[in-house]
Amino acid sequence: MILINTVYIIVAGILWGIISLFVTQLQSLGLSSMEIVALRVFFSAVILSVYILIKDKSKLKINPKDIPLFIGTGIGSIVFFNFCYFEAIEIIGGASVPALLLYTAPIFVMIISLFLFREKITVRKILSLVITFTGLILVTGAFSSGEKLSPKAVLLGLGSGLGYALYSIFGKYLVPKYNSLTVTVWTFIIATFGAVPFSGILTDIQLFMNWKGLICSVMLAFLSTVLPFLFYTKGLSGTDAGKASILATIEPFVATVVGITVFDEKITAVKITGMLLILAAMIILNIGSKSKTNK
Repeated sequence: MILINTVYIIVAGILWGIISLFVTQLQSLGLSSMEIVALRVFFSAVILSVYILIKDKSKLKINPKDIPLFIGTGIGSIVFFNFCYFEAIEIIGGASVPALLLYTAPIFVMIISLFLFREKITVRKILSLVITFTGLILVTGAFSSGEKLSPKAVLLGLGSGLGYALYSIFGKYLVPKYNSLTVTVWTFIIATFGAVPFSGILTDIQLFMNWKGLICSVMLAFLSTVLPFLFYTKGLSGTDAGKASILATIEPFVATVVGITVFDEKITAVKITGMLLILAAMIILNIGSKSKTNK
């Protein structure tokens, strides 16, 4: 049973790691990052809503007073981090570095929680922070004479990490009240209302006549959003949250493999060292962690 739960989590990480396959295809069709975000959250909301209606429609019930918190998880987190992430993929020309910068989210959670929840800063947390910044310096090429990432690309990557972290911050108030599936489906429903009207997809008739774009959008929502969430949640039911978070770090490794094999990304020894340092920091930070991860 432990083995199958481990497999569920690893499969979820792999499916999250291939997201660039669909994002770059949609970008090649001329879609903006905001349009791709809107399509991802819309189709994810539809698929998850249908799933809940079939499985247990009572999980759709929420208290209207909690809508501001769902706006936080839906717009403040999901819409913001997806936009930054997709923009970073386009600017950098691959997903390995953006996926890695996304995994700085626990560091942002640690910093925000210090001020918001008065959580203690331990030696383990400080060590993770130092290792993360060291890794970032190597990945971005800040102090090397070789290839450097633009400040905009780095800020977008870190922005995706911040946005991803906000899910945990707002979710901390929601998880005690609702089932994780309820939190997720309403997060995507609110994200849809926040992203679709401002994305331009409602007036882009050509988009809805392009079968390639629609298929990629549905695959992005199903294969790299809904399915990995269900796998991760299933695996989490029989696995410690800290161990699950560590197993899920297979995502940036998969993104790197996709980048090298599909998009001819250049990965130097210095970048690899930086990536390994950041992943090591996340593993150190997640040891003994009780927090859950949602994408």
